[in-house]
Formats: sequence, structure tokens, C-alpha cells
Amino acid sequence: MKARIKWIEGVAMLGESGSGHGVVMDGPPELGGRNLGVRPMEMLLLGMGGCTQFDVLLILRKGRQDVTDCVVELEATRAETDPKVFTQIHAHFIVTGRDLDPKRVEQAIRLSAEKYCSASIMLGATATITHDFEIRSA
Repeated sequence: MKARIKWIEGVAMLGESGSGHGVVMDGPPELGGRNLGVRPMEMLLLGMGGCTQFDVLLILRKGRQDVTDCVVELEATRAETDPKVFTQIHAHFIVTGRDLDPKRVEQAIRLSAEKYCSASIMLGATATITHDFEIRSA
């Protein structure tokens, strides 16, 4: 896997993925940014959310669960001193579908967290990661 980060101006940068996609990252004005994009640490949190949601949806679909929507809401706390790593992350899954089995949803989230989600497992080296979920009917 490869990536390239190109400085734009101030503290703004363009991240280019090996698969050919781009994303603008920037810092807050008080640190020289213009607030043009997400912060790099926000990208890490977004990456974890996307990684775990990908796993959960794949597992539920393989389990023939009729999922119509899935949202992962993440809340993270960072250390107060440098390096300001994530110390706590909570992921709240909102899974919508028809006749969803709560045990299967719980199992999919657990499998993602413990076995499949590379981002969660890496961030779990410094952060305590917790999960919960709610099921909504479609």
C-alpha cells in the first residue's frame, strides 16, 4: 500500500491514496491552517469507523441479515500531552434492517473489533475501544 502527501500551503495538504483517491487535510487557523479539510487525526478516526463498518456489513450480509442502513458514530478522547494519541474510543453502531438478529449484530461487531478490523486493532494498542449498538426496523 502506498500514499503520497503533497503540501499545498500553510498547513494544508493533499493526501493521495495508492488507489488514486484524494483528500484535503488542514489544521485550525490558530496553527496556521484555513480549515479547508479534516485534521489528520480525524482521518485516523474516520478510517477506523470505515474499516469496522465495512467488516460489520460484510459479516451481516454473509449471515443473510437484511441490513438497509448502518451508521457508526465515534467519540474519541486524546492524551493531553504529546504525543496526543487516542486514549479512549467509543463506537456506537446504528444498524437498520428487517428482522435483524441482535445476537448476529453483536457477533459481527465483536468479530470486527477482535479479528478483522486492522485499524481498530492498531488503535487499540494505545486506546481503550468500546462498542455498543442499537437496531432499528426498516
